[in-house]
Amino acid sequence: MYKNSKHTVLFPLLLAVGVVLGLLLGHYLGRNSTASQLRGMLSHMALPTNKLTYTLSLIENEYVDSVSMDSLSEHVIPLLIKELDPHSVYIPASEMQALNEPLEGEFDGIGVMFNMATDTVIILNVIPQGPSDKAGIKAGDRIVEIDDSLVAGRNIPQTEIVKRLRGPRGTTVHLGLERLGISDIVEVDVVRGVIPIKSIESSFRIADGIGYIKLGQFARTTCEEFHAAVSRLRGEGVTRLIFDLRGNSGGYLDQAILLANEFLHEGQLIVYTEDRRHEQVREYADGTGSAQDLEVAVLIDEWSASSSEILAGALQDNDRGTILGRRSFGKGLVQRQIPYSDGSALRLTTARYYTPTGRSIQKPYTIGDDASYEEDLWIRYRNNEFFSADSIHFADSLKRTTPGGKVVYGGGGIMPDIFIPADTTDVTKYFLEVVGRNILYRYTIEYADRHRGALNAVQSLDDLQRLLDSDSDLVEDFVRYAARQGVAPRRADIARSRKLIEAQLRAYIGRNTALEDNGFYANIYPVDNVVTRAIEVLSTQTPQTPQTPETAAPAAPAAS
Repeated sequence: MYKNSKHTVLFPLLLAVGVVLGLLLGHYLGRNSTASQLRGMLSHMALPTNKLTYTLSLIENEYVDSVSMDSLSEHVIPLLIKELDPHSVYIPASEMQALNEPLEGEFDGIGVMFNMATDTVIILNVIPQGPSDKAGIKAGDRIVEIDDSLVAGRNIPQTEIVKRLRGPRGTTVHLGLERLGISDIVEVDVVRGVIPIKSIESSFRIADGIGYIKLGQFARTTCEEFHAAVSRLRGEGVTRLIFDLRGNSGGYLDQAILLANEFLHEGQLIVYTEDRRHEQVREYADGTGSAQDLEVAVLIDEWSASSSEILAGALQDNDRGTILGRRSFGKGLVQRQIPYSDGSALRLTTARYYTPTGRSIQKPYTIGDDASYEEDLWIRYRNNEFFSADSIHFADSLKRTTPGGKVVYGGGGIMPDIFIPADTTDVTKYFLEVVGRNILYRYTIEYADRHRGALNAVQSLDDLQRLLDSDSDLVEDFVRYAARQGVAPRRADIARSRKLIEAQLRAYIGRNTALEDNGFYANIYPVDNVVTRAIEVLSTQTPQTPQTPETAAPAAPAAS
């Protein structure tokens, strides 16, 4: 038999009392109908737990003028999210594609890299077998017309050019090209297709037995790209690896876990997360990683964040390899992207993550005070932290010890095993001027035009280095070019900055070949003191030897 509980008995009674009170109150006040008073009382009863919804409902139904609630929500939601941590964010539908594309690993377009340094769209590289390659577009071509609309010399923003060139796969864009040696406009139709976005910007053998991989972000395809890169490097005799995470602000958490798994041995903890209910999810290596036998040096800096810190922390806490560079950003929060029906989304912080020794590396923040949080890196610079490890202090309460006996700290980023300061030794006023006014980069574009045939013939790093080595007048030719652009030679400055200038010239010219970023990084590393120190460490260090923190003197200038 059904038995009445205390709640089933009381609820009808309370409801009846509420109705009677509403009738009496409405009659007494004489201002609104009984039904209106009852709705108001019931709404008021829900107010403490649903104040925002109630307020929006009042505006929608009672406000004197009509209001677009969608528009109002677009203003209100960001203000609401701003009162949370610095990494929770509302993403409007109009921005979703641009934010997700780099992480998803592809977009729809024509498959070229271009630059607009001289207000003309100059094709720097064409993706092999991509839509533009199939249509006959060549590196060095200028795009002067897009769909019969003139774009050359009209100060059109680069973002607008990108918008015109991209479009749904299968659609056609008509281009008018200016080509060296051809007097007439070359007209081509390009059928847009799927263009891959590489998360690994560069991978090559940098020294005898040592490979270099530069990872730009943790995208959907990162682990797959890593497998391919390591396999190719092994074929070139690589047994040690420099993994460059500098400037990598993160991406997908699962890709960081998968990459850590590549290096760690079975049963080693990679990371664990903890949510508001203190429920933990722990991730362990499964022993199937393809890089377990590789000695590794991981490079980080103040822009290395989130997934970069998960990977660096996992290797550091398991005494796996050496971390070099400067203290990382300090983002120890995990976001989940929750979609709305209109195509927008909320990236909401749902957990904190901890390194294997139990470190939270989240730097302090005050809820609602994003400005102070964003100024942290400037404060580090002002406090000399970019140049001296002695300027960085951690509380003893944040101290942890790895299985190998290495002391590590939480509380604001990953502190490298070997601190390497930012190096400005060879940065002179002349160098800053030619770089700041974009003269150095524009010279490399013009150089590529003059040597387009030779650069298009480059198929390997050896080809590129032979070509660049044959030009002994490179720096002096640039100095003459800079003088024509209004920067007079300062011989003392040029002598001091010569290696830095030459490395940047070679690097940007190298990027104008089919080698793309491999051509850049293979020429910039000799003036990169972090990379050169990593080569030293890997050349002399035995696998998995625990490292004690130290400070390294500048070995070579840093690339700017």
